[in-house]
Amino acid sequence: HIREVEAIVHVVRCFEDENIVHVEGSIDPIRDIETIHLELIFSDLEIVERRIQKVSKMLKGDKAFQKEFDLLTLIRDTLEKGKSIRTLNLSEEEKELIKGFNLLSFKPVIYVANISEEDLLENGGTNAMVELVKKHAQNENAEVISICAKIEAEIAELPEAEKEAFLQEMGLEESGLEQLIRTCYDLLGLISFLTAGESEARAWTIKKGTKAPQAAGKIHSDIERGFIRAEVIHYDDLVKAGSITAAKEKGLVRLEGKDYTVHDGDVILFRFNV
Repeated sequence: HIREVEAIVHVVRCFEDENIVHVEGSIDPIRDIETIHLELIFSDLEIVERRIQKVSKMLKGDKAFQKEFDLLTLIRDTLEKGKSIRTLNLSEEEKELIKGFNLLSFKPVIYVANISEEDLLENGGTNAMVELVKKHAQNENAEVISICAKIEAEIAELPEAEKEAFLQEMGLEESGLEQLIRTCYDLLGLISFLTAGESEARAWTIKKGTKAPQAAGKIHSDIERGFIRAEVIHYDDLVKAGSITAAKEKGLVRLEGKDYTVHDGDVILFRFNV
């Protein structure tokens, strides 16, 4: 189901270790990136060519398909040159036309440079291979993060209570997984707001710029339809206050209406009536 994802996370090896043999026999992250890059392009090209054949037939009876035909032709020509679709400066209308095809080379990319434990402490800064990946990523507006898969495996096996102490001992502020999640959210323009009650606390993922009623609809369509107002406090303020009751006494809970834009980390109680 790779075509259902919103972004491509491409892990590339950026460290030497004679005990871990690379399938190609040598370490070359740019070569590995290009190999996957071409596979995605060939896959997209097959889909686009099939669609062009179909649209060209429909175009004979309905000129409304002309825009799609012209766009698909441009995309085919771009792919045949070995370039990804995301290098094209497409309009919002054009993006909507190809949205349903889930073309892989159109999706944003995050390159995860897998580095050694030694390089991890410097975030890959002294690693020449990581620098090559970063330079390559700049040419296609992709993101790059550096992690050490070996360390991540060790973190994953630790009890939750010990993970923070391990990270502090390594001199790290967050795990590679946390860094990857944050980068994915930023790349896709996503944020999270929270709801909290006696039974559970839960985070909800929405697009940046979402208004309060639409955020409420993420929970249930009835809440959006009957939206009255939102009681809002930021997570950090709630933690400092200790409870919603204490936060209200300090005047930290705000009443927001339909035009309120939800922010990352908002804790919200929606008032509604249906």
